[in-house]
Amino acid sequence: MWLRPDALLKKVAGAKPVPAILLHGPDPYLRKLCREKLIETFVPENVRDWAVGRFSAADDDWEQLFQRAATVPMLAKLQVIIVERVEEIDELGDKPREDAVEALKRYLADPAPFTVLIFEASHLDRRMALWKLLEDKALVASMEIGASEAAAMAIARAKELGVVLESEAADLLVDAVNAEPARIHVEIEKLSLYAQQKGKITVTDVEEIVDSARQYLVWDMAGILAEGRRDAALVFLDGLLRNGETPPQLVGALTHMYRRLLAASALGPRVNKFEAARHLGMPPDAAERAIEQARRFSRAQLFGGMAALAEADSALKSGIANPRAAMEFLITQLAALPSGTRSPAA
Repeated sequence: MWLRPDALLKKVAGAKPVPAILLHGPDPYLRKLCREKLIETFVPENVRDWAVGRFSAADDDWEQLFQRAATVPMLAKLQVIIVERVEEIDELGDKPREDAVEALKRYLADPAPFTVLIFEASHLDRRMALWKLLEDKALVASMEIGASEAAAMAIARAKELGVVLESEAADLLVDAVNAEPARIHVEIEKLSLYAQQKGKITVTDVEEIVDSARQYLVWDMAGILAEGRRDAALVFLDGLLRNGETPPQLVGALTHMYRRLLAASALGPRVNKFEAARHLGMPPDAAERAIEQARRFSRAQLFGGMAALAEADSALKSGIANPRAAMEFLITQLAALPSGTRSPAA
């Protein structure tokens, strides 16, 4: 059964323990969050030293894992055993891989009623026997969330810290950090301290506190992309990567920019920066800049750019082998001029 993270946690809360759960996906923060919540659900804090175990599918003895799973835990009704790096089983030779899958199959045919196995994998090949077995016998939770789920996570985290995160502020935060759960967590921590006295986090707070340096950098790239200057855009990209920006962060910032450009391009020609600020959810000066930049793009460029960004985001989340090459291909796409859409004077 496929579940999203929130659905998984709701399903296991107060229900009969399941023998196996697979946390599958590239986001380590979501895996950590779900793992900790599952441990809290199944094992009381005072017995976790005895009733929580960790194994690595790559480094530890596979048979020893199942021996531990079949052993009644000390001082606890249930035990949780976490199995990390499960994807590395797929990378074994044919015989070791088949032996590992067969051992798991034997265990899951008659699992210990006092053990919950939590398997963690960044990516499993769905054509392989391991995936098919876990999909059939375990609860599978996808470690990816959409914008609405990310906003709900931010609101819930703010509540835990004693402040109210307004829904529009949550949407703006999620947009600014490309719905990255780890960054949402960090930014909510900062925002909650900033807004503790008044008890709520507003759109203005997000605009003032969330680190937006990356956003300003990619806005500097906007004119280069609008003019189709591929080589200059690639040089700009190289500088950003050398300064420590990561491909997922840059895709998030570029996506945020293109959304703003699309919204700005739909505004009338006489709108002033204050009206634009209300429509775009940006400070007036930033809104004015967005309108100026949007006029340099055709609508076809902007819609095509959003499609290219979505593909790049999906590729990076799937664990692509060469993220830099993916970024260079993306920038080349964004700088490519849609035929017949820009005048020679542009």
